[in-house]
Amino acid sequence: MQPVTLIILLSLLQYWIFSLLVARYRTKVLAPAITGPPEFERALRIQVNTHERLIVFIPSVWLFGALVSVPWATGLGVAFLLARTLYAIGYLRSPGKRTLGSWLSFTVELALLAGALIGLGLNWNMLS
Repeated sequence: MQPVTLIILLSLLQYWIFSLLVARYRTKVLAPAITGPPEFERALRIQVNTHERLIVFIPSVWLFGALVSVPWATGLGVAFLLARTLYAIGYLRSPGKRTLGSWLSFTVELALLAGALIGLGLNWNMLS
């Protein structure tokens, strides 16, 4: 499970980097405001949306690795990290360019969640 743990840590590091991006643009926005220049608002949306995605991704990738396959969980985890990077780059350039990264992230999450549920069903007797 070490590769899956590494993927989870990398996803948290990526989120932390996205948080730093918000802080970079926040210098132009006085707290507690969450509106300001477009660059700030896009960076904030990247961070908030990634936070929302991690709530599903982290337990799903962990359970998929434990119940189905560590190599597949790792590969899907890498795909998630790349999709979130694509999402962030696209969103920073223009909000309309975030779509591909968003759909790829969602697809990976769905695969991990479905796989974990199937893996649980297939391993039900061993887990009781």
